[in-house]
Amino acid sequence: MGGDIGLASSSGVWVQYMNTRYLVKRALYALATIYVAVSLTFFLIRLLPGGPKTYIKNKLMKSQTSMSVEEINNLAAAYTNVYPDQPLHMQYLSYMTSAVQGDFGTSVWFGEPVSQVIWRAMPWTLFLSTTTLFLGLMIGIVVGGLMAYNEGGRFDIGMTTYTLISGSIPYYMLAILLIYVFGFIWGIFPTSGAYASGVEPGFNLPFMMSVAYHATLPITSMVLVAFGGTALGLRSNAISELGADYIRAARIRALPQHRIALRYVARNAILPMYTGIMMGIASVFGGSIILEQIFGYQGVGYIMFKATMSRDYPLMMGSFILVTVATVVGIFIADVTYGMVDPRIEAGGEGRESY
Repeated sequence: MGGDIGLASSSGVWVQYMNTRYLVKRALYALATIYVAVSLTFFLIRLLPGGPKTYIKNKLMKSQTSMSVEEINNLAAAYTNVYPDQPLHMQYLSYMTSAVQGDFGTSVWFGEPVSQVIWRAMPWTLFLSTTTLFLGLMIGIVVGGLMAYNEGGRFDIGMTTYTLISGSIPYYMLAILLIYVFGFIWGIFPTSGAYASGVEPGFNLPFMMSVAYHATLPITSMVLVAFGGTALGLRSNAISELGADYIRAARIRALPQHRIALRYVARNAILPMYTGIMMGIASVFGGSIILEQIFGYQGVGYIMFKATMSRDYPLMMGSFILVTVATVVGIFIADVTYGMVDPRIEAGGEGRESY
């Protein structure tokens, strides 16, 4: 018995060691990915014709004719966190050092620190994207479950046809159609903005109702397109689970149908989609650029578009860093938590290392 206890204790220590080792390994991979992506973006942006150095210096020379070249260089450095006359590798070290400390320079378009511009826009993108993601997942799971339960029926055929058609339509085309019909023709919903101009922002009912009212069309245009993929994926997984041996065993044991559907079929059907769901959460900052531009919704996607069009390179870099970090962190969380939602897979085990 003592030998069995010692063996179990050693096994527990080994599993804990492997989990810690796996967690550290994935964290290092995530940090390396962020570093490489940000570094490549820095150099690619600065190698573009008319890069930030040329653009900002020309703009300052036109608007500040009384300033000397040295003063213009110092002012350009304040905007970009790099000194334009320094070698490229020194500019890189200067920018990365400041970025690690949370200083991404000053936005040329807005005339404010990049961190403030992004921080002000972030809540709007979070609200719009997370609401869309949540509704799309919930509707997709319910519709996919009903499609699997009614396999071959009218509902299954009808929804399969709809999801295939909606999946081939870009969400921004649907957004333009909704604006045209419900905004310009019928005048039911506003066509731009996040809330009415005369409403005082804050935690009050008029403001929250105005926010929900203005977000109706953007959210609807995304949800009508997004839930189809989830529904088809769940339907396929649920149908394969319905024929599994453990489902037959559960029916032989006369377990209630709702327990089989929810605790066995639905849970195991969602598991293969878990990583995709987490990646969808991770992409909330970068997936709404076109949508926010169409609706004039001043979130992170909107300011990224404005930064690109106005050649606001500090804001472009800051926005890209935010999107990169959010995406990598979301994938990292999905990776290290998959073993928690699916007990059949242990973190650091062979099943995880295979991909």
